[in-house]
Amino acid sequence: MASKFYLTTPLYYVNDIPHIGHAYTTIAADVLARYKKLPGQDVDVYFLTGTDEHGQKIWHAAQEKKEDPQKFVDGMAEGFKKTWEKLEISYDDFIRTTEDRHVKVVQQIFKKLLDQGDIYPGEYEGWYCVPCESFWSELQLKEGEGGKKLCPDCGRPTQLIKEATYFFKLSKYQDKLLKYIEENPRFILPVSRKNEVVQFIKQGLRDLSVTRTAFPWGIAVPGDPKHVIYVWFDALINYISALGYPEDKKFKECWPADVHLMGKEIVRFHAVTWPCMLMALDLPLPKVIFGHGWWTVEGKKMSKSKGNVVDPLALSKEFGSDEFGVDAVRYFLMREVPFGVDGDFSMPAFIKRYNSDLANDLGNLLNRTLTMVEKYFSKVVPERPEDLNGAKDKLIGATEAMETLIKQQMDIFGFSRVLDIIWEQLVKPANKYIEDAAPWKLSKEEKMSELERVMYILCEVLKTIAFYVSPFMPTTAEKMWQQLGLSGKLSLKTSIAGVKTAKGQPLFPRIQK
Repeated sequence: MASKFYLTTPLYYVNDIPHIGHAYTTIAADVLARYKKLPGQDVDVYFLTGTDEHGQKIWHAAQEKKEDPQKFVDGMAEGFKKTWEKLEISYDDFIRTTEDRHVKVVQQIFKKLLDQGDIYPGEYEGWYCVPCESFWSELQLKEGEGGKKLCPDCGRPTQLIKEATYFFKLSKYQDKLLKYIEENPRFILPVSRKNEVVQFIKQGLRDLSVTRTAFPWGIAVPGDPKHVIYVWFDALINYISALGYPEDKKFKECWPADVHLMGKEIVRFHAVTWPCMLMALDLPLPKVIFGHGWWTVEGKKMSKSKGNVVDPLALSKEFGSDEFGVDAVRYFLMREVPFGVDGDFSMPAFIKRYNSDLANDLGNLLNRTLTMVEKYFSKVVPERPEDLNGAKDKLIGATEAMETLIKQQMDIFGFSRVLDIIWEQLVKPANKYIEDAAPWKLSKEEKMSELERVMYILCEVLKTIAFYVSPFMPTTAEKMWQQLGLSGKLSLKTSIAGVKTAKGQPLFPRIQK
């Protein structure tokens, strides 16, 4: 029986359209999900994403557009779905926090924690950042011009608010959470994120205000509807409400999550607030919380006011057709920087990576190989030679070693390293092999057995490349599979010998601008 693998992105806040930061998290999750679904993994994947649709920011955004908030979030959520469809995100479930299935579970959990004393009524007085939906103590704030109190995360002014509220006993679980983090070194990754969280916890956790009365857009507190539940308390519950907590079979099979993926700016909510909530519910904690880095644009933080927000769909249409433009975007984001550190986007870097890796290396390798199979063997891949142990056949050894190398990197979220391995051990050596073996000379000299051997090896390597790049570039992999003349699902067990190829257009036409 296949084991369960439950993978999530955060819920994306619908106050604006999806940008490259949203795409980065979601593509990374999709790559991992697709990898786990490859033949030989024996894993039953459940991949969750969705939208976070409550809170003061949404309320204000809807008011500015003079729209009903539900109508506003309906439109924004649809925009995320369409973007993920275009970017070929293979999610299994898309949850929205305005759905009944989520609202019911949030209210159920709130009442349970209230009844057991982990939530209690009180009054909150303190500083609140509306853009971050975060509460701060005065000691945590930064000083701004004119004595303004600035959010330590986003740097924007905070508001001093005083209102009746309900508190969650975050402080009650401080020592238990610290102990858990110490005993489970992979719980928060990368290590730099873990160190930040530990330092934050050691400063002392205060009980968390988990309701608001200043605006109406949120899930009503059961029995006290003038309060709406704090957006971060509400949104985090999606990871179990989507599974049908507490009784659904899916919840019992899938929880705890294997991986929560997110940007580093929201790790604290996931690694502090969420685990404490789960401890209060007596539920196991997720196995891994991974906070990746931020993307800047030509060294500057993305900002609507600066006009430098990168739309992944617009970028994919800029170069080539939709289908290959999308794969180019997916490839660039996963290859350019190690997953976990900050990255910088620029058009020159994108074009250089596209032309070098995709057009010159991969696209050229496929096109040259199939052209020679067509020319020398009437489009039919030669049979597998008996002797593949010579010095020139290190490529076959590389294909056989690939599974272990890639698994090791996928287990530590080394997406860019996986692509490095594929290029350094298969794509580039295969291109060099063509130059060294010089099939055109072998044909001229009528060394047909050697020519058969060379062409078979190149086609076998291309089959392996298609299989392993498929999580990153699914359309490209399928096109490679088709041009190699293969049918059915991608599998390393599929034989390339004797197959009639079907060379098509170059995968990645070189960008001239």
